[in-house]
Amino acid sequence: MDTGSRQENASKQESEAFGVYVHWPFCLSKCPYCDFNSHVRHAAIDEVRFASAFAREIETTAQRSPGREVTSIFLGGGTPSLMQPATVGAVLDAIGKHWKVANDVEVTLEANPTSVEATRFAGYRAAGVNRVSLGVQALDDTSLKALGRMHSAREALDAVAIARRSFDRYSFDLIYARPDQTPAMWADELRLAIDEAAEHLSLYQLTIEEGTPFFGLHQAGKLKTPDEAVARALYDVTQETCDKLGLPAYEISNHARRGAECRHNLVYWRGEEYAGIGPGAHGRLDIDGIRHATATEKRPEAWVMRVESSGHGVVTDDLLNSEERADEFLLMGLRLAEGIDPERYTALSGRPLDPKRIALLREEGAITVDATGRLRVTSSGFPVLDAVVADLAA
Repeated sequence: MDTGSRQENASKQESEAFGVYVHWPFCLSKCPYCDFNSHVRHAAIDEVRFASAFAREIETTAQRSPGREVTSIFLGGGTPSLMQPATVGAVLDAIGKHWKVANDVEVTLEANPTSVEATRFAGYRAAGVNRVSLGVQALDDTSLKALGRMHSAREALDAVAIARRSFDRYSFDLIYARPDQTPAMWADELRLAIDEAAEHLSLYQLTIEEGTPFFGLHQAGKLKTPDEAVARALYDVTQETCDKLGLPAYEISNHARRGAECRHNLVYWRGEEYAGIGPGAHGRLDIDGIRHATATEKRPEAWVMRVESSGHGVVTDDLLNSEERADEFLLMGLRLAEGIDPERYTALSGRPLDPKRIALLREEGAITVDATGRLRVTSSGFPVLDAVVADLAA
């Protein structure tokens, strides 16, 4: 079977979910741990121009992927809550103009506590946003200062309260394995967070990314993060506390009450299609049975000029072969508590996973295989997930 036919057949096994990711690249300040495509501008942003460019790139992308029904939209960044509600409305209107949108579409907007106002949230809701994700990151002022955040713990909790009044669905992020953090401190903070979180928390272990200020400080010995044993204890506390209080992990870093999972992020982890719109956005589109991995120009002003001249800001459009697509499916799908169907891996790659490797990983307690054949990583396997994926993909 040729690559195109195999990928087309595998595509038929997927659900009909289709996501649109829109990247707003601007922030009030750059956090010292952040390696996302975010930029600080001291002059006013021309939102009308950016909204027009978003609409143009949406139109061009929809022409490449017609007939889709959008099931989720995610406005990420950067700090999308720095956008005027009218700008958000223009983006959502453009999506609705060029694709069909599901009646129950999930529309998430990321917000920072420093940019949360009740009136602005009411405007986002009127524009069509029905879920917000708040970048809280910590619930104590010392940690927030160390992380370079511009809000206090009190401001964070006030922002969560505004989100609770404004939207039926909301989530917030916390970072753990911070300098000087102990498992007992984290357990207390986590219990407070779960009291405030209606349905969803994203809990990320602090990683020191090359190119960030934290990387230089860490290399110089001026920033000390928990050692491997403490980091593992912090991870275990995360799982135990969230399980006990009704927010089990449905993905390695995301916890939700049953039915409250972020549908847009599930699009990524289940290997489904999504369009990437805006500076530095990535996408995965199936065109003529072949998976395209797209990426746009990262520099905001350069992206705008590209879109205005050619209708899109895409600078990378790679065709994934069957092996690459299968490996990506494995890498993303095994992050989920639900695991993967090995038959879909076989359909994508043209070869099954090695039964000997599966048997060995089962013996080691890193994975389980249920009666239907579904393969899942165990709680003891998740901390070494990269090694599990590499072993299965070999």
